[in-house]
Amino acid sequence: MAGELEPKKSNVIESTRDYLNDIRSEMKRVTWPSRERVQSTTLVVIVSVFIFAAYFKVVDTILTRTVVAAESALAKR
Repeated sequence: MAGELEPKKSNVIESTRDYLNDIRSEMKRVTWPSRERVQSTTLVVIVSVFIFAAYFKVVDTILTRTVVAAESALAKR
């Protein structure tokens, strides 16, 4: 009974061959996106990155000016 749960021991070459055959089989089932789809989603990602970068730059500038103003106000006391 316990022997049924143990994996069958085979040599390294057979294991590697089985693994590569499984990979080949899975890769045949993959639905690959079209070139147009990849280009459009890539463009969306690039534009989104620039929008977020601009947003974080604005927030960083506001926070920096606020901290500097608060620091200089406290230093005058």
